[in-house]
Amino acid sequence: MPLQVSFVGAGPGAADLITIRGARLLRHADVVIFAGSLVDRQLVKRYAANADVYDSAGMTLSEVLAVMADAVAAEKSVVRLHTGDPSIYGAIQEQMEALDELGIEYQVVPGVTSAFAAAAALKQELTLPEVSQTVIFTRVEGRTPVPENEQLGRIAAIGATLVIYLSVGMIEKVVEQLLQGAYTPQTPAAIVCRASWDDEQIIRGTLADIAVKVREAGIDRQALIVVGDVLAARREGLKAKSLLYDGEFSHGFRAGVVV
Repeated sequence: MPLQVSFVGAGPGAADLITIRGARLLRHADVVIFAGSLVDRQLVKRYAANADVYDSAGMTLSEVLAVMADAVAAEKSVVRLHTGDPSIYGAIQEQMEALDELGIEYQVVPGVTSAFAAAAALKQELTLPEVSQTVIFTRVEGRTPVPENEQLGRIAAIGATLVIYLSVGMIEKVVEQLLQGAYTPQTPAAIVCRASWDDEQIIRGTLADIAVKVREAGIDRQALIVVGDVLAARREGLKAKSLLYDGEFSHGFRAGVVV
């Protein structure tokens, strides 16, 4: 049976941040099921003008699967369009498991997750020499539980760069738990709301004041929290530069020059 279902990452928001492969699949799709609460409708209109379109915002898992199964039975191609990258808080595993049980073949096409759109908006590298070489994607516990060993207070002990999803509405709880770890009230923090959208909004501060700034801005959803000392680099300068382009550093493509 030919491949008929594609899970596609739509990217973080801007319609032109979808991958070339994702856009191609959308253009040729007969049926598109998209997360209407998060994916830009203009993206669907631009690339899937001739498809039958379903907004999954008000659909249950069984309803989504029924649309997929009916389309496959009618020999139609399906794109299941998810925001960002499907592998990050994408809720695709249960869909793939169900398709496996039905014997329906599928593929997953990656997308640009909002963490990278947020870093681009901040004009910020998330890993810096002698500051942080680790980036953690996580969330604070809300209606969806978090494993005990992944509680934010425990993760905070590492002191890495944190990109916190789905948590801006609980910003006070986030700050409280981060201060239980390696971070201090002076640790830089930033909020990027609707990264890459036309109405993108950026708030910069520290753990001491970021919660107040978020509340004053009225932001309670569709925003990422970025925390870590890397955010101080634009203000304070770099502690160290990468060796990759250092003239004295040798690697497989260049011999270093001894001075």
